[in-house]
Amino acid sequence: MKRIYVGNLPWSADDNSLRDVFSAVGTVHSSSVITDRDTGRSRGFGFIEMDDSDADKAIEQLNGQDMDGRPLRVNEARERTSRGGGGGGGDRW
Repeated sequence: MKRIYVGNLPWSADDNSLRDVFSAVGTVHSSSVITDRDTGRSRGFGFIEMDDSDADKAIEQLNGQDMDGRPLRVNEARERTSRGGGGGGGDRW
């Protein structure tokens, strides 16, 4: 199974509309539009999980495809890298 990154989504996109687009190419195991933690609005990208062969077809066929006036960016998702984080300054007391 492959995880596919889908960028440049229209703000109207949700999990179901994203699933519908990719279901035309093959079986979708999961679909998820990423939303802002504070506002709940779409952040303009999401992820799809499909079997390897269907995922390869989907990347080839849907990259650049129009969805509500926006050309989708579709490619294999990369593993998330650690961004450090925390923002804490350690012991300053």
